[in-house]
Amino acid sequence: MGERLAVIRTADLGADKQAPYLDIPQETNPIMGNRGIRLCLDRRRMFKAQLRAIYRASAYGNLAMMFPMIDSEEEMDEIEKIIGEVKEGLREKDIPFKDIMTGIMIETPAAVMISRELAIRVDFLSIGTNDLTQYTLAMDRQNPLLKDKYNDHHPAVLRMVRMVVESAHKEGKRVGICGELAADTALTGKFLEMGVDFLSVVPACVLPVRKAIRETDLSGVSAPKVNEDNNE
Repeated sequence: MGERLAVIRTADLGADKQAPYLDIPQETNPIMGNRGIRLCLDRRRMFKAQLRAIYRASAYGNLAMMFPMIDSEEEMDEIEKIIGEVKEGLREKDIPFKDIMTGIMIETPAAVMISRELAIRVDFLSIGTNDLTQYTLAMDRQNPLLKDKYNDHHPAVLRMVRMVVESAHKEGKRVGICGELAADTALTGKFLEMGVDFLSVVPACVLPVRKAIRETDLSGVSAPKVNEDNNE
């Protein structure tokens, strides 16, 4: 696997991400429903299987793990307990693994407001701008009737990004951006000024974003790392 860090996001299912083989019940409002980490904590057998696989793979490469749709410290309490159980099970069977970095997806206004508390619990934060934008604006980004009203450059969204960056840095943690805004070169300079540490974009957007970073004149500001993201 090499030494390059690979970040694995745990099952981010529900809403627009369906898996027919899991028989996820239909919901009246799936965007606000049982998705992401909520679904994983409801289906612990599935969650544990994924965690075991990630930890077993960690023995052969440089891995980190990231949890989606975190809203509370209580969720982190449950996750940490399950991780402890998974590690104990691997030790009992003499299966090698490494202690790996963990991170959180910041995707809701609730997570933004407690981002400093959440930053204490993990090694890094990643701002999921697609969901954060729609939850902040109370607009379904897939609703065609809202196409002309949906503004992912809204000042409230950008202010929340800045809040998370400041919260993470106060705890000495790195924070990045994923989702469509990470590849939006109109915002690259602003993200640099905010102090964003890394941008996670699809492979086709790596070169344009790197070009935007090189062309941004912000003396004294460190350029963020640009990572390929095949999951967004």
